[in-house]
Amino acid sequence: MKIAVLLGGHSEEREVSLASGTQVARALRAAGHDVVAMDTAHGLLTLEEEEEILARGVRPDPPPLEVLGLLRTGDTTALTSSPELLEADLVFPALHGGAGEDGTLQALLDLTGLPYAGSGRLGCTLAMDKEVSKRLFRDEGIATPDWVAWSAEEARLWAGEEDGPELRAVGDRLGFPLIVKPPSGGSTLGLTLARTPESLEAAVHEALRYEARVLFEAYVKGRELTVGIVGNDALPVGEIKPAHELFDYECKYQPGLAEEIFPAEIPSGVALELQESALAAHRVLQLSDFSRVDFLVDEDGEAWCLEANALPGLTSNSLLPKAARAAGTSFPELCDQVVRVALARWGIQGALPGTRTFSGG
Repeated sequence: MKIAVLLGGHSEEREVSLASGTQVARALRAAGHDVVAMDTAHGLLTLEEEEEILARGVRPDPPPLEVLGLLRTGDTTALTSSPELLEADLVFPALHGGAGEDGTLQALLDLTGLPYAGSGRLGCTLAMDKEVSKRLFRDEGIATPDWVAWSAEEARLWAGEEDGPELRAVGDRLGFPLIVKPPSGGSTLGLTLARTPESLEAAVHEALRYEARVLFEAYVKGRELTVGIVGNDALPVGEIKPAHELFDYECKYQPGLAEEIFPAEIPSGVALELQESALAAHRVLQLSDFSRVDFLVDEDGEAWCLEANALPGLTSNSLLPKAARAAGTSFPELCDQVVRVALARWGIQGALPGTRTFSGG
């Protein structure tokens, strides 16, 4: 099967995507596929360039915003006219954040008529917007922490010191500490745990560096748990124990700064509840093929859904591959399974019957 893996791009999560995409490309080759890797900001990668990315891993800090701005000046239409892409049987997006995960790329692929793995434009859009996701979770009966959202206009008025919303009202509703973040961000970039009313203003300015809107969320103290989805199956639940108070960018991507336990050491009933909630979140957001849903379980044992990731990290050490490994599936097998699920959804010959499914245990 000819597969084009898309990676890199120009979001704040570019470094993570480069690591994900090159590892997916290597894994799919190991599974027997004919693979090319394409950086949506720069074009086709040589095998030597892939090896350089694999060797360096994820850099400690995300790219500066001014560097990402320069990458955005490229011609995006050149992507879909690439012969390597047009000749592929399937496109495998391994992009995180920005236009690669918010539905923009998926809409472009739809217009071009190229089949791809992962969620479509609507699912990506819904999952990327955390405020919209939370509304859908609430309507579906999936518990999610209380929140306050500022629109771009409200944030503009506040930043301009005009008659905009007041931070005091946010604190009065949600209490302290509380989370302040960009609604469509990822990898905790722009996220702050504000402990006092005095710290809110700086937290809002930090969120506004990444997006024109702001999401305030009640802080839930508890265990951080995650559930991967492949096809219609929930993978074993995992627990994350970061070295920092929050599972921030550094803890996510630098070795030794987070303990990730698969399967999580929790009662089977709690694991089943989380898997069912994850599948419900996957469905209500209209996600496809694979995703990852993140939760906090508080001291009273109540599970709170934080978000769903339409294109979760896919390095061999990312959370979704670790969950698959706990179910007895290697990284190349996982990537191959995602391809086969996607091929079946698109009705493309090559999605063989009798492929591996996950027990979700």
